[in-house]
Amino acid sequence: MRNRLTLLLSLMVITAILLSACGAPPAAETPVEEPEVEAPPVEEPEVEEPSHNIGTAENPIKVLFVPSTDATVIITGGEVMAQALADATGLHFTVDVPTSYAATIEEMCASPDNTMGFIPALGYVLANDLCGVDVAFMAVRFGFPVYWAQFLVARDSEYQTLEDLDGASWGYGTLSSTSGYLFPLVTLNNLGVSAGEATETGGHNQAAQAVYNGSVDFGTTFYSVPLNPDGEPAWSYEDWQAGRVTPDMYDVPADVIDACGPSEDGSRLLCEGWRITDARANIRTEAPDVAQQVRILGLSDEIPNDTLSFGPEFPADLRAQIEAALIAFSATPEWHDSIGNPDFYDWSGIFPANDATYDIIRGLLAVTGQTLDDFR
Repeated sequence: MRNRLTLLLSLMVITAILLSACGAPPAAETPVEEPEVEAPPVEEPEVEEPSHNIGTAENPIKVLFVPSTDATVIITGGEVMAQALADATGLHFTVDVPTSYAATIEEMCASPDNTMGFIPALGYVLANDLCGVDVAFMAVRFGFPVYWAQFLVARDSEYQTLEDLDGASWGYGTLSSTSGYLFPLVTLNNLGVSAGEATETGGHNQAAQAVYNGSVDFGTTFYSVPLNPDGEPAWSYEDWQAGRVTPDMYDVPADVIDACGPSEDGSRLLCEGWRITDARANIRTEAPDVAQQVRILGLSDEIPNDTLSFGPEFPADLRAQIEAALIAFSATPEWHDSIGNPDFYDWSGIFPANDATYDIIRGLLAVTGQTLDDFR
């Protein structure tokens, strides 16, 4: 009996312990809600609309060329360039040849945000000083970033040196021409030479023609180095700088002069493989024997080549596009149908330029006292 009571008590104790160990199930934890964080709004990048309509059909970019040679040739070749630029950029261009150097400058200043101009060194300096026209490129002709003015005389004349021109009648293109007038004038002044009657002929071609016709004793035009039968310049810019160029090297060799004449297709003035590239070559059609009748008496100091410049307010983004397109265009065959045409400006390429390159022209203008009013 006692044992049964002990067993019963033990079972009760064990049961109590088990119930105590289990206890009530714990209350479920209420999840803590994280505060919702709103994502910042995604701003769509704004497409910046151009602040201008330059280069559109309604407001095309004006490509201006100075009238230094035949205007028909310039317009035809200019249209080739304009089309190439349009194809490369999607912009619209128009070509114009104003009536004078001064008119070209005035147009760039009057239309500062939509003009680009192919203007010579003197014209550039005047335009930059007047309204801030800015140079981008300078011309390269047959590897030369500079050029010269030449003094032309009849081949049978008695003139042997520039000093002999004192009192001689002078034919020059225009008062605003760097190589046609400004540099020759300073060259003569530095030599103490005073020309006689001076005639403004209207351009380089006309000045060369005036010498050929005997209308003037001497004429002044641009000069380019003749090319040898391999198509290379007869001498280099380095030769010139080193003083290795003598006066007899300005022209093609004397023993080929009698053979000079237009090429079969009429596009060049050749002399048994040698090629004349100065202003005389531009009148080869009207005067096929110009090399036999007109010779080079002398050259001026070197002149920075012509420029491609932009109006002072031309949009930078469009300018960058056009500059890249021009560099690409200069490497194409079409270039030679445009500004690379010998009857056009005869640019064989372009080279980056800055305003300081033309300080020598500013110095000359300070000597002559010329302003834009002198070129109207």
